[in-house]
Amino acid sequence: MNQYAELTWQGLWKNNPGLVQLLGLCPLLAVTSTVTNAIGMSLATIAVMIGSNATVSLIRTWIPKEIRIPIFVMIIAGFVTCVQLLFNAYAYGLYQSLGIFLPLIVTNCIIIGRAEAYASKNTLLPSVYDGFIMGIGFSLVLIILGAIREVLGQGTLFDGAELLLGEWASSLRVEVMQLDHSFLFIMLPPGAFVALGFILAAKNSLNSRMESLVEPQIEADKPQRVRINKVS
Repeated sequence: MNQYAELTWQGLWKNNPGLVQLLGLCPLLAVTSTVTNAIGMSLATIAVMIGSNATVSLIRTWIPKEIRIPIFVMIIAGFVTCVQLLFNAYAYGLYQSLGIFLPLIVTNCIIIGRAEAYASKNTLLPSVYDGFIMGIGFSLVLIILGAIREVLGQGTLFDGAELLLGEWASSLRVEVMQLDHSFLFIMLPPGAFVALGFILAAKNSLNSRMESLVEPQIEADKPQRVRINKVS
């Protein structure tokens, strides 16, 4: 398996930051009340991860080992500020909806973890791809969780899409089912914990099924030991 295929497998499934490492739980649980919020946070996180990984990789040989973490945080904070200003300028409604959780990307353990574990030890292109694919893996969890909570909580999908894409996107709103009242529990962080638990259970179940299918094949491929009876 080549380097990029391994990074893809790690980022999307085996070492998914949201489902395996359980990092970034603050935005994962707080802003995923709708798919629109989840997509907005996903775009911001991916942009910061790519930018910070690329920068750390380029200057890794000049960073003193003793102060590397503060330098990583400053780099990440710079990219978060840029993303925050872009949202403020071009998606102000979504900027208000994400609130404090947009600048809090600075403290997201996924980003600083990949800068430390991968970008500081590898060249530019693999580091950029690592940031991108880890961001995609985290984004998939955000969007799936946002879809579950939005459908169960208010019976819609893509509500508020115009906050991200402009007024034309209001037509993207889909009413999945009629609800007399919003399901408040699922829209609050405790409901997000429960929904995330079901997603984790589904992933673990799939892992068990995959292992049960692969293990017999591995056993069948093993060379058989031949017994030779000693003739006296």
